Amino acid sequence: MSDYKTGLDFAKKLDQNDPLKTYRDKFLIPKDKDGNEMIYLCGNSLGLQPKTTKSYIDQELKDWANLGVEGHTDAKNPWLPYHEFLTENMAKVVGAKPIEVVTMNTLTANLHFMMVSFYKPTSKRYKIVIEADAFPSDKYAVESQLRHHGFDDKAGLILWKPREGEELYHYEDLESIVEQHSDEIALIMIGNTNYYTGQFFDMKRITQLGHKHGCMVGFDCAHGAGNVQLNLHDSGADFAIWCTYKYLNSGPGSLAGAFVHERHAHDKSLNRFTGWWSHNKQTRFNMRHEFDVLPGAEGWQLSNPPILSLAAIRASLDIFAEVGMEVLTEKSRKITGYFEFLLKQLGEDTIRIITPENPKERGCQLSIQVKNADKNLHKKLTEAGVISDWREPDVIRCAPVPLYNSYQDVYKTVEKLKELV
Repeated sequence: MSDYKTGLDFAKKLDQNDPLKTYRDKFLIPKDKDGNEMIYLCGNSLGLQPKTTKSYIDQELKDWANLGVEGHTDAKNPWLPYHEFLTENMAKVVGAKPIEVVTMNTLTANLHFMMVSFYKPTSKRYKIVIEADAFPSDKYAVESQLRHHGFDDKAGLILWKPREGEELYHYEDLESIVEQHSDEIALIMIGNTNYYTGQFFDMKRITQLGHKHGCMVGFDCAHGAGNVQLNLHDSGADFAIWCTYKYLNSGPGSLAGAFVHERHAHDKSLNRFTGWWSHNKQTRFNMRHEFDVLPGAEGWQLSNPPILSLAAIRASLDIFAEVGMEVLTEKSRKITGYFEFLLKQLGEDTIRIITPENPKERGCQLSIQVKNADKNLHKKLTEAGVISDWREPDVIRCAPVPLYNSYQDVYKTVEKLKELV
């Protein structure tokens, strides 16, 4: 959309015509000490709490109080199959089939569990490709897997780097890396939406490249789930993982998600760590049966999940099911484009946006470099009522989340930034 305009009236007009305008009222917006709503642009770090979350959790607390252990079967939402209540809606959010998705564990734990199955190194083919500025936890995890298998964690890690003087990654450089090391690479593991720049990668292209050269391919979708249309099934990726506390609004440290492509669903020969929750549901509680793995992503579960966390995720997923990712990403493109338009009015000698300009290559996050600024600017922005996110050395990450951010939020943020710089 190229016909954005400056001025508060235009922002108000966009809000009036926003098909998602009523959804802001479904979330609890943080307030300052005077009771005024803050401008919250930090959903890429921790999403806001839906107002319904409390009632979803209260129901489980009530059933636990009244039923005790019988709540596993007799609760309003029985606890034994509780994770299954989330599967269909989660699959829609990430573009997968229900058999390919499970809600379990936490993000980095899921990455390790996936690598147990899909990182299968040999003495010759053992290297792992990851983007140079991956989220640190991913880098630590793959390095530890290399060490665990007896390899040097520096020699075994191949970094896909931006070109000198640039922040964004070029597919041609990844293609060169994979072609050059094709018989040495066991796994390509990329953060599908880069946490620092907000660059959203073409997962299908990367997967096809990896598979062409005999590599397994996985993605960390922590900054993509609930933000962009992932289309995980169509991407062909072997596995993916994501957290639910960012764009999926499930609360700090809440359970994560995992995707295993349908083609692996019935492969019982895949090496994996197992526990009783990955065992056949029909005989799970007959304690003396030999292990019989469940088909699909559920076969990677280990333990019965924490119900209170699942309840919070379910509250949020019900909102996503109402809206749908298509409508959500349509507003995302529009509000992020408007934000970009306003920031550019400040002049390139003041502001530089390092996130890709192409809307197909980003979600709602814009990563902003302000010339000659340091963390003090971010501190002042917070004091001015805007909650955003600072990343060293010089980037302010702002994410106008389409479910609860308004066009006026974006307008006011740029006005405050203009005053500060």
